Amino acid sequence: MAEAAHGVRETSVWLKDKARRGGRGGGQPGLDRDRVTEAAVRLLDAEGLARFSMRRLAAELNVTPMSVYWYVDTKDDLLELALDAVMGEFRLPDAAAGEDWRDQLRALAREYRGLLVRHPWVSPLAGTFLNIGPNYLAFSRTVQRVVRRTGVPEHRVTSVISAVFQFVYGYGTLEGHFLAGAAASGLGPDDYFRHAMTAVSDVPQAAEVIEESKKIMAARGGGTVAEMMERDFEYALDLLTAGIEVMVARG
Repeated sequence: MAEAAHGVRETSVWLKDKARRGGRGGGQPGLDRDRVTEAAVRLLDAEGLARFSMRRLAAELNVTPMSVYWYVDTKDDLLELALDAVMGEFRLPDAAAGEDWRDQLRALAREYRGLLVRHPWVSPLAGTFLNIGPNYLAFSRTVQRVVRRTGVPEHRVTSVISAVFQFVYGYGTLEGHFLAGAAASGLGPDDYFRHAMTAVSDVPQAAEVIEESKKIMAARGGGTVAEMMERDFEYALDLLTAGIEVMVARG
């Protein structure tokens, strides 16, 4: 649901016959496209997008680099498969179940945020591909059906989707980067946050702004970074939901 990036790929692995067949004939015994994709996801989670390579993946699978190309034509094809694979983690509400659209929209927003935090490599890829894999399409279809139930006119459905899910994309991306930075530093999120605040407070031109920020954060409450992030996210969803209700009431 991220805003499309410049230079989005015009081709897709899902438009190739191989995506439906699962790979060329031959290949390694016991290995198929799904297993290659699963290994790619594990490697991306462990080492990040910048370090990902077909050679590194082949070593993980204990095969030669050329063996991987039995299952995908290019590295981009594999990244697109990995992207849709993790989209399969979404727990999608039943848009026809008669539940309150507010609860369903919140559930979808939380699912998307969780995905971006668990897999920080997803956010830079989300606007790169056409996103026509089965898992993404299922998510997109559910989002559209839930948003239609808000009562907004048809020509405003995409505006509501943008307001909610581009917010979630930005929030989840920054949260994922923060947690990845904490992990890379060897510190927990709370210690990492305190260390960053102390370091920035020592910069004269930033000290006044940081001091004001400390007062705002103290008023916000929450004893941990996780609690602060959760409170901010939930209140932002309140604002968005209220905004949708107001616009529907205005007709």
